[in-house]
Amino acid sequence: MMSHAALGLTREIADRLAEPAAVLDAQVVSEWRRQSLGHGAPGIALLHIELAAAGLAPWDRAHSWLSVVAGQPLTSGADSHAFYGAPAFAHALACAAERLPGAYAAALDALDRQVASDARRRLAAAEQRIEAEELPALAEFDAIRGLTGYGAYLLRRRPDSDIVRAILDYLVQLTLPLTHRGETVPGWWTASGPSGRPDDRYPDGHANTGLAHGIGGVLALLALTALRGTTASGHWEAIASILHWLDRWEADSGRGPAWPYWVTLPALRTGHLSMGPQRPSWCYGTAGLARAQQLAAIALGDRRRQLAAEHGLLAALTDPQQLRETTDNGLCHGFAGLAHIASRAASDALAPTAGQLRAVLPALLSAVHPPGSDPAGAAAGLIQTQEPDPGLLDGAAGIALALLAPATGIPPRTSWDACLLIA
Repeated sequence: MMSHAALGLTREIADRLAEPAAVLDAQVVSEWRRQSLGHGAPGIALLHIELAAAGLAPWDRAHSWLSVVAGQPLTSGADSHAFYGAPAFAHALACAAERLPGAYAAALDALDRQVASDARRRLAAAEQRIEAEELPALAEFDAIRGLTGYGAYLLRRRPDSDIVRAILDYLVQLTLPLTHRGETVPGWWTASGPSGRPDDRYPDGHANTGLAHGIGGVLALLALTALRGTTASGHWEAIASILHWLDRWEADSGRGPAWPYWVTLPALRTGHLSMGPQRPSWCYGTAGLARAQQLAAIALGDRRRQLAAEHGLLAALTDPQQLRETTDNGLCHGFAGLAHIASRAASDALAPTAGQLRAVLPALLSAVHPPGSDPAGAAAGLIQTQEPDPGLLDGAAGIALALLAPATGIPPRTSWDACLLIA
Protein backbone atom coordinates (compact mmCIF):
# COMPACT_ATOMS: atom_id res chain seq x y z
CA MET A 1 0.00 0.00 0.00
CA MET A 2 1.29 3.43 -0.90
CA SER A 3 -0.39 6.65 0.21
CA HIS A 4 0.98 9.29 -2.12
CA ALA A 5 -0.96 11.99 -0.29
CA ALA A 6 0.58 11.18 3.10
CA LEU A 7 4.04 10.71 1.61
CA GLY A 8 3.70 14.03 -0.18
CA LEU A 9 2.80 15.74 3.08
CA THR A 10 5.84 14.22 4.82
CA ARG A 11 8.18 15.46 2.11
CA GLU A 12 6.58 18.90 2.06
CA ILE A 13 6.96 19.26 5.83
CA ALA A 14 10.59 18.17 5.56
CA ASP A 15 11.26 20.73 2.84
CA ARG A 16 9.81 23.46 5.02
CA LEU A 17 11.92 22.33 7.96
CA ALA A 18 15.09 21.90 5.90
CA GLU A 19 17.11 24.91 7.01
CA PRO A 20 17.58 25.45 10.75
CA ALA A 21 18.15 29.18 10.33
CA ALA A 22 14.80 29.54 8.56
CA VAL A 23 12.93 27.55 11.20
CA LEU A 24 14.53 28.62 14.45
CA ASP A 25 13.84 32.14 15.59
CA ALA A 26 15.40 33.75 18.65
CA GLN A 27 12.78 32.29 20.96
CA VAL A 28 13.12 28.76 19.60
CA VAL A 29 16.91 28.70 19.84
CA SER A 30 16.83 28.54 23.61
CA GLU A 31 18.80 25.94 25.50
CA TRP A 32 15.60 23.94 25.93
CA ARG A 33 14.66 24.03 22.23
CA ARG A 34 18.20 23.19 21.17
CA GLN A 35 18.36 20.12 23.38
CA SER A 36 14.76 18.87 23.55
CA LEU A 37 14.05 15.66 21.64
CA GLY A 38 10.32 16.08 22.06
CA HIS A 39 10.02 19.75 21.18
CA GLY A 40 13.20 21.01 19.58
CA ALA A 41 16.10 20.48 17.22
CA PRO A 42 16.97 16.80 17.95
CA GLY A 43 13.45 15.71 17.01
CA ILE A 44 13.53 17.68 13.76
CA ALA A 45 16.93 16.12 13.04
CA LEU A 46 15.30 12.67 13.34
CA LEU A 47 12.92 13.50 10.49
CA HIS A 48 15.77 14.41 8.16
CA ILE A 49 17.85 11.41 9.27
CA GLU A 50 15.01 8.99 8.51
CA LEU A 51 14.28 10.56 5.13
CA ALA A 52 17.96 10.51 4.19
CA ALA A 53 18.21 6.87 5.26
CA ALA A 54 15.23 6.12 3.01
CA GLY A 55 16.86 7.92 0.09
CA LEU A 56 14.14 10.56 0.07
CA ALA A 57 16.22 13.58 1.10
CA PRO A 58 19.87 14.67 1.20
CA TRP A 59 22.00 13.92 4.25
CA ASP A 60 23.18 17.52 4.50
CA ARG A 61 19.85 18.51 6.06
CA ALA A 62 20.33 15.96 8.82
CA HIS A 63 23.90 17.11 9.39
CA SER A 64 22.78 20.74 9.62
CA TRP A 65 20.26 19.96 12.35
CA LEU A 66 22.69 17.76 14.25
CA SER A 67 25.21 20.61 14.10
CA VAL A 68 22.67 22.96 15.67
CA VAL A 69 22.38 20.64 18.66
CA ALA A 70 26.12 19.97 18.94
CA GLY A 71 27.12 23.62 18.45
CA GLN A 72 27.17 24.28 22.19
CA PRO A 73 27.76 22.09 25.27
CA LEU A 74 25.07 19.56 26.07
CA THR A 75 23.35 19.20 29.41
CA SER A 76 24.11 16.01 31.31
CA GLY A 77 23.64 14.78 34.84
CA ALA A 78 20.54 15.42 36.92
CA ASP A 79 19.19 18.10 34.57
CA SER A 80 19.13 15.79 31.54
CA HIS A 81 17.00 12.80 30.60
CA ALA A 82 16.20 10.63 27.60
CA PHE A 83 14.31 13.48 25.92
CA TYR A 84 16.66 16.32 26.90
CA GLY A 85 20.35 17.06 26.74
CA ALA A 86 23.11 14.59 26.03
CA PRO A 87 20.84 11.49 25.93
CA ALA A 88 18.46 13.18 23.48
CA PHE A 89 21.30 14.11 21.15
CA ALA A 90 22.79 10.63 21.54
CA HIS A 91 19.53 9.10 20.29
CA ALA A 92 19.49 11.26 17.16
CA LEU A 93 23.19 10.76 16.47
CA ALA A 94 22.90 6.99 16.92
CA CYS A 95 20.06 6.90 14.38
CA ALA A 96 22.27 8.65 11.83
CA ALA A 97 25.20 6.36 12.59
CA GLU A 98 23.06 3.29 11.87
CA ARG A 99 23.03 4.27 8.20
CA LEU A 100 26.48 5.85 8.04
CA PRO A 101 28.90 3.14 9.20
CA GLY A 102 31.87 4.60 11.04
CA ALA A 103 30.38 8.06 11.32
CA TYR A 104 30.26 9.80 14.67
CA ALA A 105 31.99 6.86 16.38
CA ALA A 106 34.08 8.89 18.82
CA ALA A 107 31.23 11.24 19.69
CA LEU A 108 28.85 8.33 20.27
CA ASP A 109 31.34 6.49 22.48
CA ALA A 110 31.65 9.60 24.65
CA LEU A 111 27.90 10.05 24.76
CA ASP A 112 27.36 6.40 25.63
CA ARG A 113 29.73 6.74 28.57
CA GLN A 114 27.92 9.87 29.74
CA VAL A 115 24.47 8.30 29.43
CA ALA A 116 25.61 5.18 31.29
CA SER A 117 27.20 7.29 34.02
CA ASP A 118 24.03 9.34 34.44
CA ALA A 119 21.95 6.14 34.58
CA ARG A 120 24.18 4.78 37.35
CA ARG A 121 23.68 7.94 39.39
CA ARG A 122 19.95 7.63 38.95
CA LEU A 123 20.05 4.00 40.02
CA ALA A 124 22.02 4.95 43.13
CA ALA A 125 19.42 7.60 44.00
CA ALA A 126 16.63 5.07 43.44
CA GLU A 127 18.35 2.61 45.76
CA GLN A 128 18.52 5.25 48.48
CA ARG A 129 14.81 5.95 47.99
CA ILE A 130 14.01 2.24 48.24
CA GLU A 131 16.07 1.88 51.43
CA ALA A 132 14.19 4.85 52.90
CA GLU A 133 10.90 3.08 52.04
CA GLU A 134 9.66 6.07 50.07
CA LEU A 135 7.49 6.09 46.96
CA PRO A 136 9.11 6.65 43.55
CA ALA A 137 8.60 9.80 41.52
CA LEU A 138 7.39 9.39 37.95
CA ALA A 139 10.65 10.97 36.80
CA GLU A 140 12.57 8.18 38.51
CA PHE A 141 11.26 5.46 36.23
CA ASP A 142 9.19 6.74 33.29
CA ALA A 143 10.00 6.65 29.56
CA ILE A 144 10.42 10.39 29.13
CA ARG A 145 12.44 11.48 32.15
CA GLY A 146 13.32 8.28 33.97
CA LEU A 147 15.29 5.06 33.89
CA THR A 148 12.97 3.39 31.39
CA GLY A 149 14.01 6.01 28.84
CA TYR A 150 17.67 5.44 29.63
CA GLY A 151 17.14 1.72 29.26
CA ALA A 152 15.58 2.17 25.83
CA TYR A 153 18.68 3.98 24.59
CA LEU A 154 21.24 1.72 26.23
CA LEU A 155 19.46 -1.40 25.00
CA ARG A 156 20.31 -0.32 21.44
CA ARG A 157 23.87 0.74 22.16
CA ARG A 158 25.01 -1.68 24.88
CA PRO A 159 22.45 -4.51 25.01
CA ASP A 160 24.58 -6.95 27.01
CA SER A 161 26.10 -4.41 29.37
CA ASP A 162 26.01 -4.37 33.15
CA ILE A 163 24.19 -1.04 33.11
CA VAL A 164 21.28 -2.46 31.09
CA ARG A 165 21.01 -5.38 33.49
CA ALA A 166 21.15 -3.01 36.45
CA ILE A 167 18.27 -0.99 35.00
CA LEU A 168 16.32 -4.21 34.47
CA ASP A 169 16.99 -5.27 38.07
CA TYR A 170 15.60 -1.92 39.21
CA LEU A 171 12.50 -2.21 37.01
CA VAL A 172 11.83 -5.73 38.27
CA GLN A 173 11.98 -4.39 41.84
CA LEU A 174 9.61 -1.59 40.83
CA THR A 175 6.89 -4.18 40.23
CA LEU A 176 7.02 -5.46 43.83
CA PRO A 177 4.20 -4.16 46.07
CA LEU A 178 4.66 -1.43 48.67
CA THR A 179 2.67 -0.26 51.69
CA HIS A 180 1.37 3.29 51.51
CA ARG A 181 -0.81 4.72 54.29
CA GLY A 182 -1.71 1.24 55.40
CA GLU A 183 -2.69 0.11 51.90
CA THR A 184 -0.87 -2.35 49.65
CA VAL A 185 -0.07 -0.52 46.43
CA PRO A 186 2.01 -1.43 43.37
CA GLY A 187 5.68 -0.52 43.52
CA TRP A 188 5.27 2.22 40.93
CA TRP A 189 2.72 4.11 43.04
CA THR A 190 3.75 7.76 43.21
CA ALA A 191 2.75 10.43 45.72
CA SER A 192 2.25 13.08 43.02
CA GLY A 193 -0.41 13.80 40.45
CA PRO A 194 0.00 12.68 36.83
CA SER A 195 2.05 15.80 36.07
CA GLY A 196 4.71 14.59 38.46
CA ARG A 197 4.00 17.48 40.83
CA PRO A 198 1.95 17.54 44.05
CA ASP A 199 -1.70 17.86 43.17
CA ASP A 200 -4.62 18.42 45.54
CA ARG A 201 -6.78 16.31 43.23
CA TYR A 202 -4.56 13.32 44.03
CA PRO A 203 -3.97 13.60 47.78
CA ASP A 204 -2.97 9.94 48.03
CA GLY A 205 -1.04 9.83 44.76
CA HIS A 206 -1.78 7.40 41.96
CA ALA A 207 -0.53 4.48 39.85
CA ASN A 208 0.15 5.70 36.34
CA THR A 209 -0.70 3.32 33.49
CA GLY A 210 0.58 5.23 30.45
CA LEU A 211 3.35 4.31 28.08
CA ALA A 212 5.00 7.72 28.40
CA HIS A 213 4.82 8.23 32.16
CA GLY A 214 3.66 5.00 33.72
CA ILE A 215 4.00 1.26 33.99
CA GLY A 216 3.12 0.77 30.30
CA GLY A 217 6.58 2.00 29.36
CA VAL A 218 8.19 -0.35 31.88
CA LEU A 219 6.25 -3.28 30.39
CA ALA A 220 7.35 -2.33 26.90
CA LEU A 221 11.03 -2.13 27.87
CA LEU A 222 10.90 -5.45 29.73
CA ALA A 223 9.34 -7.02 26.64
CA LEU A 224 11.83 -5.47 24.22
CA THR A 225 14.84 -6.52 26.27
CA ALA A 226 13.48 -10.07 26.51
CA LEU A 227 12.94 -10.17 22.75
CA ARG A 228 16.59 -9.19 22.32
CA GLY A 229 17.76 -11.90 24.70
CA THR A 230 18.59 -9.71 27.72
CA THR A 231 16.77 -10.53 30.96
CA ALA A 232 17.24 -10.11 34.69
CA SER A 233 16.32 -12.28 37.66
CA GLY A 234 12.55 -12.02 38.10
CA HIS A 235 12.10 -10.60 34.61
CA TRP A 236 9.24 -12.85 33.55
CA GLU A 237 7.52 -12.49 36.90
CA ALA A 238 7.68 -8.70 36.53
CA ILE A 239 6.10 -8.85 33.08
CA ALA A 240 3.37 -11.13 34.46
CA SER A 241 2.76 -8.77 37.39
CA ILE A 242 2.23 -5.77 35.12
CA LEU A 243 -0.03 -7.76 32.80
CA HIS A 244 -2.08 -8.89 35.80
CA TRP A 245 -2.47 -5.26 36.85
CA LEU A 246 -3.67 -4.29 33.37
CA ASP A 247 -6.05 -7.25 33.32
CA ARG A 248 -7.45 -6.12 36.66
CA TRP A 249 -8.22 -2.61 35.39
CA GLU A 250 -9.31 -3.49 31.87
CA ALA A 251 -12.70 -1.99 31.02
CA ASP A 252 -15.08 -2.62 28.16
CA SER A 253 -15.34 0.42 25.88
CA GLY A 254 -18.30 -1.11 24.07
CA ARG A 255 -16.09 -1.98 21.12
CA GLY A 256 -13.10 -3.46 22.89
CA PRO A 257 -10.82 -3.15 25.91
CA ALA A 258 -9.66 0.13 27.40
CA TRP A 259 -7.49 0.99 30.38
CA PRO A 260 -7.60 3.96 32.73
CA TYR A 261 -4.83 6.51 32.41
CA TRP A 262 -4.18 6.12 36.14
CA VAL A 263 -5.63 4.51 39.27
CA THR A 264 -6.27 6.41 42.52
CA LEU A 265 -6.37 5.11 46.06
CA PRO A 266 -10.19 5.28 46.37
CA ALA A 267 -10.44 3.22 43.17
CA LEU A 268 -7.88 0.76 44.49
CA ARG A 269 -9.93 0.30 47.66
CA THR A 270 -13.19 -0.34 45.83
CA GLY A 271 -11.75 -2.14 42.83
CA HIS A 272 -13.85 0.08 40.56
CA LEU A 273 -13.02 3.08 38.39
CA SER A 274 -15.53 4.79 36.11
CA MET A 275 -14.29 5.42 32.58
CA GLY A 276 -15.85 7.32 29.72
CA PRO A 277 -14.61 7.41 26.11
CA GLN A 278 -10.95 8.45 25.90
CA ARG A 279 -8.48 8.94 23.12
CA PRO A 280 -6.47 5.80 22.28
CA SER A 281 -3.10 7.54 22.07
CA TRP A 282 0.57 6.60 22.37
CA CYS A 283 1.25 8.46 25.61
CA TYR A 284 -1.88 7.28 27.42
CA GLY A 285 -4.61 4.94 26.29
CA THR A 286 -5.31 1.83 24.32
CA ALA A 287 -2.95 2.27 21.37
CA GLY A 288 0.23 2.48 23.41
CA LEU A 289 -0.85 -0.09 25.98
CA ALA A 290 -2.06 -2.55 23.36
CA ARG A 291 1.30 -2.34 21.58
CA ALA A 292 3.16 -2.87 24.87
CA GLN A 293 1.00 -5.91 25.64
CA GLN A 294 1.47 -7.26 22.12
CA LEU A 295 5.26 -7.06 22.57
CA ALA A 296 5.01 -8.71 26.00
CA ALA A 297 2.84 -11.50 24.61
CA ILE A 298 5.32 -12.13 21.79
CA ALA A 299 8.15 -12.31 24.33
CA LEU A 300 6.12 -14.75 26.43
CA GLY A 301 5.02 -16.81 23.44
CA ASP A 302 1.42 -16.24 24.54
CA ARG A 303 -0.63 -16.39 21.36
CA ARG A 304 -3.95 -15.84 23.16
CA ARG A 305 -2.77 -12.65 24.81
CA GLN A 306 -1.15 -11.44 21.60
CA LEU A 307 -4.41 -11.83 19.70
CA ALA A 308 -6.29 -10.06 22.49
CA ALA A 309 -3.89 -7.11 22.36
CA GLU A 310 -4.12 -6.89 18.57
CA HIS A 311 -7.90 -7.09 18.60
CA GLY A 312 -7.96 -4.41 21.31
CA LEU A 313 -5.86 -2.09 19.18
CA LEU A 314 -7.98 -2.78 16.13
CA ALA A 315 -11.17 -2.06 18.08
CA ALA A 316 -9.82 1.24 19.39
CA LEU A 317 -8.76 2.37 15.92
CA THR A 318 -12.21 1.67 14.48
CA ASP A 319 -14.35 2.91 17.38
CA PRO A 320 -16.06 6.20 16.42
CA GLN A 321 -16.38 7.24 20.07
CA GLN A 322 -12.68 6.85 20.82
CA LEU A 323 -11.66 8.44 17.54
CA ARG A 324 -13.86 11.44 18.31
CA GLU A 325 -11.75 11.97 21.42
CA THR A 326 -8.67 12.23 19.19
CA THR A 327 -8.61 15.89 18.28
CA ASP A 328 -5.19 16.53 16.75
CA ASN A 329 -2.76 15.03 14.27
CA GLY A 330 0.37 14.71 16.42
CA LEU A 331 2.59 11.74 17.17
CA CYS A 332 2.06 11.78 20.93
CA HIS A 333 -1.73 11.69 21.07
CA GLY A 334 -3.04 12.29 17.56
CA PHE A 335 -3.94 10.49 14.35
CA ALA A 336 -0.39 10.33 12.97
CA GLY A 337 0.73 8.52 16.10
CA LEU A 338 -2.15 6.06 15.81
CA ALA A 339 -1.20 5.32 12.19
CA HIS A 340 2.42 4.68 13.14
CA ILE A 341 1.53 2.37 16.04
CA ALA A 342 -0.91 0.47 13.82
CA SER A 343 1.81 0.04 11.21
CA ARG A 344 4.31 -1.21 13.78
CA ALA A 345 1.80 -3.58 15.37
CA ALA A 346 0.71 -4.95 12.00
CA SER A 347 4.28 -5.90 11.16
CA ASP A 348 4.34 -8.25 14.18
CA ALA A 349 0.68 -9.30 14.23
CA LEU A 350 -0.77 -12.73 13.74
CA ALA A 351 -3.04 -13.49 10.78
CA PRO A 352 -5.63 -12.25 10.02
CA THR A 353 -5.20 -9.32 12.43
CA ALA A 354 -2.15 -8.07 10.55
CA GLY A 355 -4.20 -7.47 7.43
CA GLN A 356 -7.03 -5.92 9.42
CA LEU A 357 -4.66 -3.46 11.06
CA ARG A 358 -3.20 -2.51 7.71
CA ALA A 359 -6.71 -2.01 6.39
CA VAL A 360 -7.36 0.78 8.92
CA LEU A 361 -4.28 2.76 7.87
CA PRO A 362 -5.90 4.64 4.94
CA ALA A 363 -8.58 6.08 7.23
CA LEU A 364 -6.01 7.18 9.80
CA LEU A 365 -3.81 8.74 7.12
CA SER A 366 -6.82 10.50 5.61
CA ALA A 367 -7.66 11.97 9.01
CA VAL A 368 -4.30 13.75 8.89
CA HIS A 369 -4.27 14.60 5.20
CA PRO A 370 -7.25 13.72 2.99
CA PRO A 371 -6.39 12.51 -0.53
CA GLY A 372 -6.65 15.36 -3.00
CA SER A 373 -5.65 17.98 -0.46
CA ASP A 374 -2.82 20.36 -1.27
CA PRO A 375 0.29 19.08 0.58
CA ALA A 376 1.98 22.50 0.48
CA GLY A 377 -0.96 24.21 2.12
CA ALA A 378 -1.39 21.40 4.63
CA ALA A 379 2.30 21.45 5.57
CA ALA A 380 2.30 25.22 5.96
CA GLY A 381 -0.79 25.02 8.13
CA LEU A 382 0.66 22.32 10.37
CA ILE A 383 3.92 24.18 10.88
CA GLN A 384 2.26 27.53 11.49
CA THR A 385 -0.36 26.20 13.88
CA GLN A 386 1.85 23.86 15.93
CA GLU A 387 2.23 25.30 19.39
CA PRO A 388 4.66 25.63 20.90
CA ASP A 389 6.97 24.04 18.32
CA PRO A 390 7.25 22.03 15.09
CA GLY A 391 8.99 19.21 16.94
CA LEU A 392 8.63 15.47 17.47
CA LEU A 393 5.92 14.81 20.04
CA ASP A 394 3.28 17.38 19.17
CA GLY A 395 4.55 19.14 16.06
CA ALA A 396 4.91 18.83 12.32
CA ALA A 397 8.22 16.92 12.38
CA GLY A 398 6.64 14.14 14.43
CA ILE A 399 3.61 14.03 12.15
CA ALA A 400 5.84 13.69 9.10
CA LEU A 401 7.90 10.92 10.70
CA ALA A 402 4.85 9.03 11.92
CA LEU A 403 3.23 9.09 8.47
CA LEU A 404 6.23 7.69 6.63
CA ALA A 405 6.02 3.96 7.45
CA PRO A 406 2.23 3.64 7.13
CA ALA A 407 2.28 5.70 3.93
CA THR A 408 4.94 3.56 2.23
CA GLY A 409 4.33 0.16 3.83
CA ILE A 410 8.07 0.00 4.61
CA PRO A 411 9.32 -0.14 8.23
CA PRO A 412 11.56 2.70 9.45
CA ARG A 413 15.12 2.54 8.19
CA THR A 414 16.47 3.81 11.50
CA SER A 415 15.52 3.28 15.14
CA TRP A 416 14.01 6.75 15.44
CA ASP A 417 10.95 5.42 17.31
CA ALA A 418 12.96 3.37 19.82
CA CYS A 419 12.55 6.30 22.22
CA LEU A 420 8.79 5.63 22.11
CA LEU A 421 9.29 2.00 23.25
CA ILE A 422 7.09 0.60 20.50
CA ALA A 423 9.86 -1.18 18.57
